[in-house]
Amino acid sequence: MTPQTKYKRILLKLSGEALMGNDAFGINRETIMQIVGQVKEIVELGVQVGIVIGGGNIFRGVSTQADNMDRATADYMGMMATVMNALALKDAFESAGVKARVQSALPMQQIAETYARPKAIQYLKEGKVVIFAGGTGNPFFTTDTAAALRGIEIGADVLLKGTRVDGIYTADPEKDPTAVKCDEITFDEIYSRNLRVMDLTATTMCKENNLPLVVFDMDTPGNLKRVLSGENIGTRVTL
Repeated sequence: MTPQTKYKRILLKLSGEALMGNDAFGINRETIMQIVGQVKEIVELGVQVGIVIGGGNIFRGVSTQADNMDRATADYMGMMATVMNALALKDAFESAGVKARVQSALPMQQIAETYARPKAIQYLKEGKVVIFAGGTGNPFFTTDTAAALRGIEIGADVLLKGTRVDGIYTADPEKDPTAVKCDEITFDEIYSRNLRVMDLTATTMCKENNLPLVVFDMDTPGNLKRVLSGENIGTRVTL
């Protein structure tokens, strides 16, 4: 924990869709620079940042795009989409003066380092942002599960899931006007209420390894720093 922040080392999970902005697909440069700006703020405070990025803005293994495709093949395509996003993020960080490294669970030596836990932790201690690409490197696992896995491996203090909504609700607020936002909730309540925060594998990994989870609105500039400062932003998931 640094003097100005609640956590010293974090794992930030971003969906591929978070990079689209208002575009229908792909990577919106203005949006990606806004994300980079928020991360830069906390890096300058001494927070160590790992990022897991999804690939849904390019290709998602479980989507209509992948209908009639072999599931494993579709998932591998999704993993490659995350590598493209990771490279775009790295480029954006470096253009903003933040040192960043990409580590891929799928070996791609020409464009990214292969994931190695000791090296990742070394980079974090050096103040570099580490972007983990390629999911877990296996089909049938989501990037949420990859985020939980990497968060546990690097010894993160918290998993921060940056989304387009301001936390976890008792139901889908877009479909149910009676839905209420939860400021704090337990992992068991997520199970019992069947809330779709992350997939069950990711949720269970966080619970069994005592990795707290905070779900918050990443689209609002400054929110990441507010979460790190201990403000009541989003929803905190605890044991």
